[in-house]
Amino acid sequence: MTNALKDRSLAASPRASFTETLGRIKNWQSLGLLIVLVLFYVALSLASPLFLTVGNQLAILQNAAFFGIVAFAMTLVIVSGEIDISVGSMAALSSSMLGVLVVKQGVPFFVAVILVMVVAVAFGGLTGVLRSYFGVPTFISTLALFLALRGLAQLLTNNFPMPIPSEAFFYWGTGKLFGTIPVAAVYFVIAAIIIGVVAQKTVFGRSVYAVGGNAKASTLSGIPVRRVKIVVMMISALAASVAGLLQSAQLSSGNSTIAMGLEFDAIAASIIGGTVLSGGKGTIVGTLIGVVFIAALLNGMVLLGVNPYAQQVVRGAVVLIAVLVNVWRTRRAPIS
Repeated sequence: MTNALKDRSLAASPRASFTETLGRIKNWQSLGLLIVLVLFYVALSLASPLFLTVGNQLAILQNAAFFGIVAFAMTLVIVSGEIDISVGSMAALSSSMLGVLVVKQGVPFFVAVILVMVVAVAFGGLTGVLRSYFGVPTFISTLALFLALRGLAQLLTNNFPMPIPSEAFFYWGTGKLFGTIPVAAVYFVIAAIIIGVVAQKTVFGRSVYAVGGNAKASTLSGIPVRRVKIVVMMISALAASVAGLLQSAQLSSGNSTIAMGLEFDAIAASIIGGTVLSGGKGTIVGTLIGVVFIAALLNGMVLLGVNPYAQQVVRGAVVLIAVLVNVWRTRRAPIS
């Protein structure tokens, strides 16, 4: 009798495991988005024979890297219940500062990169402090930086590109591993892994979700809410700085005109990926899919010869639709 029960248990175990796995797949938050992405890829591949080529897909990954790195950090910001619309201007300032330090001041390249990142983190910390200790909404403080940092970048460079003659630096933005894989795509994947691990596997990451879900309850639970918000804004500024440096490497110059609209692509990718605007919910995997979706959309419109002005209309429509879907999903979600 005992042996018969064991045999039934062993037979039922694989079934239970399969059922459990299937249930997890069905309940996966990003499943719907992944299906949409697959259908979108099918449509674009039918519309343009060039879309699914290996070279074009690698180009999509390379272009995705410049706003994808920021989108991952933006996910943490939004999950914490905040927003950062200064990332594009921060990227432009980082690029301009690098050009000034290396070209005009003769600062060693590695030192200049570190200084640029430190300045970015300091601005991010300032935004966090204004929010945490003075109650200034991050929308307001980052809006001010959106204007001020771009202006400072233009002031430093007189709004002219500053060529940086360095083949090694140029390789950062346009180089290819094994002659095929864009280096920028490698940075993109590394950033996704690092921020994903931080978000899901660390005490800090869990604190970000708790703070975004209910800041008052988090305070009562002993979570340092102010510190969490400050660090999140610093991470966002650092990611923007890295994106600015990578785009500078692609152009081989310090440039105050780069990263126009970076903040909107980053926010859109995060929202499309399922991050809830009110905070507390969102995943890096979802944002990753959102980044690929936007990069593929931009690439597809270019291949199909869509008017550049019309492309801006489409991008705006995508953001609006993503926000509407986000609000709809939030209202339908059960109250926990």
